[in-house]
Amino acid sequence: MANKNQSPVLGVLGGGQLGRMLIQSAINYNQDIHILDPDPNAPCKDLSQKFTVGSLKDFDTVYAFGKECDVITVEIESVNAEALIKLESEGKKVYPQPKILQLIQDKREQKQFYQQHDIPTAEFILTADKSEVIHNKSFLPAVNKLGKEGYDGRGVQVIKSEEDLDKAFDAPGLLEKLIDFDKEIAVTVARNEAGDLTVYPAVECAFHPTANLVEFLFAPAEISKEVEEKAKEIAKDVILKLGMVGILAVEMFVTKEGEVLVNEIAPRPHNSGHHTIEANFTSQFEQHLRSVMNWPLGNPELRCPAAMINLLGEEGFTGPAVVEGQEVAMAEKGVYIHMYGKKLTKPFRKMGHVTVLDEDVSALKTKALKIKDLIKIKSI
Repeated sequence: MANKNQSPVLGVLGGGQLGRMLIQSAINYNQDIHILDPDPNAPCKDLSQKFTVGSLKDFDTVYAFGKECDVITVEIESVNAEALIKLESEGKKVYPQPKILQLIQDKREQKQFYQQHDIPTAEFILTADKSEVIHNKSFLPAVNKLGKEGYDGRGVQVIKSEEDLDKAFDAPGLLEKLIDFDKEIAVTVARNEAGDLTVYPAVECAFHPTANLVEFLFAPAEISKEVEEKAKEIAKDVILKLGMVGILAVEMFVTKEGEVLVNEIAPRPHNSGHHTIEANFTSQFEQHLRSVMNWPLGNPELRCPAAMINLLGEEGFTGPAVVEGQEVAMAEKGVYIHMYGKKLTKPFRKMGHVTVLDEDVSALKTKALKIKDLIKIKSI
């Protein structure tokens, strides 16, 4: 913990790729970061000033870690919020606030929050188990989501008809109307303790057909100015109604009628903002740092149109990772490769990402498709 002559210590729960990229921003400001992660070989292992191996869900572990920090934040929502509440009550700065983490840990609570605060979202029904999903078959087509423990596409099941009801989760969750959307977009907002707020341009997401993970991202989103403004206002409304400090990614559907509906939110740097490292004046990682440390917020505007490609482990490969096509991709103008330091690959594991910049949007899309086909993560 910092004394009067040192800068405050920032503790991060989670030492994966988001923590790694946060540290890369923090280095520019001589900001010390301590990391807690259950994996002794996590991507942040050799980069933080202090790396602690331990469970993010264990009260005593999180509490002891937090006692050694001045400000505490997260790179994953699945943490022991009760320990953070105690730390907050003892004067530690915890951002996002623990009560917000508790809300986001349960999709049922999250959806009810939108409903109670007039935030536009898809119609939904809370379900206690599989039998209740079956009982509400007249609500189909719908998406069945687990209340808790869903992550990176897991805990989500599309149920279009009665034939699909066997896929329903036999646990507390919700049925959400399947939206016939035109586009999926995301808007990132940030707010510091002083109440300053800034909002990033909307980005457009394209998902992997089977992994339910973002495969491509394009910035700016190809939407009307009216839809863009509507999405930005909704994102600002969400962070203000939460009263949240930190960075917040708001994922939304744009319907064919031009309506904008909130799907889910993430109170941390998010996959939909990786392109900002090269494409925006202030990256989402630097903005997260600025917001939780109560520094002035940076300019979120785009410098240049960008595409982001997630590098996922190839199907059929598990083991020590081998990257194919990296050197060929590196030779391309405006191509920026980020590998996450993960030694082992498995199908659909996030191993890295590539950002592509080009002033010409059609050339950008062509180049992004080419890079996607070039770089493959396989195993020995």
